Amino acid sequence: MNKKKFMVISGPNLNLLGARKTSIYGEGSLEDIHQGLQQRAAELDVVVECNQYNSEGAIIDCLQKAPGEFDGVIINAGALAHYSYALRSAIGVMLLPCVEVFISNVHTREEFRHQSVIAPVCVGVISGFGKKSYLLALEALVNLSEV
Repeated sequence: MNKKKFMVISGPNLNLLGARKTSIYGEGSLEDIHQGLQQRAAELDVVVECNQYNSEGAIIDCLQKAPGEFDGVIINAGALAHYSYALRSAIGVMLLPCVEVFISNVHTREEFRHQSVIAPVCVGVISGFGKKSYLLALEALVNLSEV
């Protein structure tokens, strides 16, 4: 039997984790998150493929390749979550479960961050648990795929 496979996409500026606004996003890098995901995936007997893109088009291209290869997607779209209807459409048409992730609790931050245009096409949103938000999203997708 093939292992379940999940795509992880981190959007613009997340490659700067550990170097920008550590008071909000904490210490450690995106690579640390990816290593933690790989470790947890091995424990769960699944596969994760981690990606980071600074452009909306690259994220959309990646999402369009997901069906047929992946069983679900974890996405931290960064600021794109608040205004990218193109990204919303790409998530909606891929017909895979997608969990939206935010490292910070967006509801305690600026008003514009309180609304995500991609949340309605995701199976769930995990926000405010720091870098562990990604791990919680992986566990959620694994649990959903076992139903």
